[in-house]
Amino acid sequence: MAGSGVDLVVSGGRIWCGRDAGFVEALAVAGDRVIAAGGRHEVEPLAGAATRRIDLAGRLAIPAFNEAHMHLLPYGLGLSHVNLRAEEVRTLDEVLRRIGAAAKAAPKGAWVLGRGYDHGALDVGRHPTAAELDRVAPDNPVAIRRTCGHMLVANTAAMRLAGVGHNTPDPEGGVIERKGGTLTGLFQERAMRLILDHVPVPDEARMVDGIRAACDDLASRGFASATDMNVGMIAGMAEIPAYRRALSEGALSLRMWQVLAGNPEGIAQAAWEQGLRPMDGDERLRWGAVKVFADGSAGGLTAAFFDPYLESAGGGTGVFCFPTETMHHLLALYHRQGWQLDIHAIGDAAIEQVLSGMEAADTPEHPVPGRRHRIEHCGFLNAGQRRRMKARGILPVPQPVFMYEFGDLYVTNLGRERAEAAYPMRTWIEEGHEPSASSDAPVSTVDPFVNLFSMLTRKTNKGTVLGPDETITMEQALHAYTYAGAYSQFAEATRGTLAPGMLADIAVISADLFSLSPEEVLTARADLTIRGGEVIFDRHGEVAAAAAQ
Repeated sequence: MAGSGVDLVVSGGRIWCGRDAGFVEALAVAGDRVIAAGGRHEVEPLAGAATRRIDLAGRLAIPAFNEAHMHLLPYGLGLSHVNLRAEEVRTLDEVLRRIGAAAKAAPKGAWVLGRGYDHGALDVGRHPTAAELDRVAPDNPVAIRRTCGHMLVANTAAMRLAGVGHNTPDPEGGVIERKGGTLTGLFQERAMRLILDHVPVPDEARMVDGIRAACDDLASRGFASATDMNVGMIAGMAEIPAYRRALSEGALSLRMWQVLAGNPEGIAQAAWEQGLRPMDGDERLRWGAVKVFADGSAGGLTAAFFDPYLESAGGGTGVFCFPTETMHHLLALYHRQGWQLDIHAIGDAAIEQVLSGMEAADTPEHPVPGRRHRIEHCGFLNAGQRRRMKARGILPVPQPVFMYEFGDLYVTNLGRERAEAAYPMRTWIEEGHEPSASSDAPVSTVDPFVNLFSMLTRKTNKGTVLGPDETITMEQALHAYTYAGAYSQFAEATRGTLAPGMLADIAVISADLFSLSPEEVLTARADLTIRGGEVIFDRHGEVAAAAAQ
């Protein structure tokens, strides 16, 4: 093969090919595949005059990251919303200042949308109120979503548009907060639809722009694969042709695993009736799963637990989105249709509701083992539940970065002991599970290096170490962020490692992660991202510069 058919050679630094393959000195790529991985003396002779070269110059190459659980379209659209995330916004005054500035810049009557505030991180230690939003945006409907995405605060103009008054009943699986008989503006879980259903739906062109923006952002961070976990919850069925258009126009630069919204207000049944079937599509855009929500978030006191939240945090045991009979019916329906089940459950009571439903759906005609059903988040579970998941091959799909961003709030809401046991990455790995790593963006930062830091240290962003016995190694963390994500999408035979024959999805990292301290990992960046041999991000323009020489 020397001199013929080799399009790209990567060398000059360590190349981590995967947990079981270890390191090599060089890779050769032909077309969209890795064709050789080994020592430089083995790979370099394969190059020809037209072969492109990437000199790592001491940097590290790895299989490109796979974002196994995020909301890609909402993330892309949200890049134009008011940013209220805790790393930038720590005071109520700053929340109101940003919303007020956006309202002044918007036409009268136009919606002002914000995302990412964390009431636990604000100086006042509570949610903003409708009255406070009214003061800074009296002429515009406003809706701001908490970082978890499971609750929002609306102002009076938004509630008036939605027809919500003090006598409006709580919908099933949702809560409209009232204090002293007065609406505070806080809507939790399925009650959010009362407001969100009145936010203008983006048209197809706007959705394509959002998909492009999200893909560009993720590619700049080393991702070549991602997920949209709840397709249909912004624009309904229109999101399906928007994704197909994005692919045809080159706006969809990542490989996508698509998960249809399966709650009754979602699109899963309509998509089925229109002929969409499990595993339709290809490596670039695959429709594979259905999502149903079982509960909310531990930070927002809506994850469903057997034992109550601390009284000092408000008490209660959280919110079930559906009665058990309804949940089990939905799981059985989508299981029989052949979809992978990607079911949101955070608290142990919600996990029990979901797990028992998956077990009930396991019949000789429609067995669960081999289907790789997933419990998304799966943050607070017990040993018996882990054993039952393992017995049927049900995958945990956690977000280790939650410990970094929300760990201190877990302590406040649940106590130290329960917070220490949350998202048990090492335990899952040692028990033989295949936990993937993901961010749930825009809930948490999509920055993979923050997630890696969390897995390595179990440190919160305030420096609290929670569950140090659940830390894992860099090799284990990268495996969770590459191979395990591919495994959860039935794609481990083609991506997730850099063995010969695999797709050439490669990320070049600014430094050798295996040689850095955890704190230094936070400063690492992706310099290059390659999908199937094609460069989709080049921070320094090095590939173009090399080609011009």
